[in-house]
Amino acid sequence: MNAPSSNLPTISGAIPRHVAIIMDGNSRWAKQRGLSVTAGHRAGVEAVRAALEACQARGVEVLTLFAFSSENWGRPEPEVRALLALFSRYLRRETDKLNEDNIRLKFIGRRDRFSPRLCRLMERCEGMTENNTGGTLVLAVDYGGHWDITNAVQRVATKIASGDLEASKLTEHDVEQELSLAGEPALDLCIRTGGDHRVSNFLLWQLGYAELFFTDVFWPAFDAAELDAAIAEFGARERRFGARNIADLMSSLTPVGESD
Repeated sequence: MNAPSSNLPTISGAIPRHVAIIMDGNSRWAKQRGLSVTAGHRAGVEAVRAALEACQARGVEVLTLFAFSSENWGRPEPEVRALLALFSRYLRRETDKLNEDNIRLKFIGRRDRFSPRLCRLMERCEGMTENNTGGTLVLAVDYGGHWDITNAVQRVATKIASGDLEASKLTEHDVEQELSLAGEPALDLCIRTGGDHRVSNFLLWQLGYAELFFTDVFWPAFDAAELDAAIAEFGARERRFGARNIADLMSSLTPVGESD
């Protein structure tokens, strides 16, 4: 997503290629204002466009949003219906705009629990934007990290059973290629709004070396300034991917014969 803007603040440090957001706090935002839960979710949908535009302006290539989790089916039925209606309305209203902006739309998660009509809409929206090259918006719907990994393992097991893959030669890369985000840049930064400090079964494999940023701001109020704060902190961190500085490691070793 690369849209220049002369009004952007200066952000020193690296810009994440791939940002994921756990969008939390719609209901609490609405409650603070004496509004209905549905009104909070509507405001949350509006915040999606602002977040996408901010990421696009700052050079983020992929934005992945946790739009509807596997656990959301356990919410009250009227709320679930409202969430799915808002999701459908968003797709009908925004896909043309995404196409105009050269943004590819992609969905990850199960689809067998959605209505055939909604599945057809999702397929149509993906097809309309599949050749766009200006950035990618990934919507995780009916998604769970446990499901993603289990689904990947099932696919790997099928390959082993068919003789296309030897179990003894199985690598992490083989599993990763079967995950929902296969082919996308590695996740760099995961933001959670709403004050909770957990990942709630989101992108469990992909979060292995991602930086985490938590904010108390509820999702409908999340704006470009909050995104800039997350990106600035990301840029200031030293990402070692599990490896220590070699000099520090060597200096910590006690030479043979010099133990206390």
